[in-house]
Amino acid sequence: MDYRLNVIGALRILQKALPALKKSGSASVVLFSTVAVQTGMPFHALVASSKGAIEGLTRSLAAEWAPNIRVNAIAPSLTDTPLAAGLLNGDAKRQAMAERHPLKRIGTAAEMAGIAEFLLSDEASWMSAQVIHADGGMGNIKTI
Repeated sequence: MDYRLNVIGALRILQKALPALKKSGSASVVLFSTVAVQTGMPFHALVASSKGAIEGLTRSLAAEWAPNIRVNAIAPSLTDTPLAAGLLNGDAKRQAMAERHPLKRIGTAAEMAGIAEFLLSDEASWMSAQVIHADGGMGNIKTI
């Protein structure tokens, strides 16, 4: 199910959008991955493997669609969204999840949207095939 939703779903949408992307002359695509691709985490095998495919797709399409279409991805850690509500439903759970991150807090949807907005903008016109790890330091920093 994860693979079908994350990878096949993205491919189908991108196939439908490709004619308009090509016609625009200069376009940008942002896909979403997860910190679990680069950081082994228990109980994340399905999402990590399907999002790993998204990271490969990001790099491959960036190469195929250059120079007129840029393709990047964002790999967040736990973000305060309705999807994560079950993991964050209570002060103790929220604090425990925040403590797992070197920055000691949970990411916000607004932060992820800001990164996507940047990647889609002309300010990021020199960026393609990048995976931005917006993960509170979890993917690269060990504080314990």
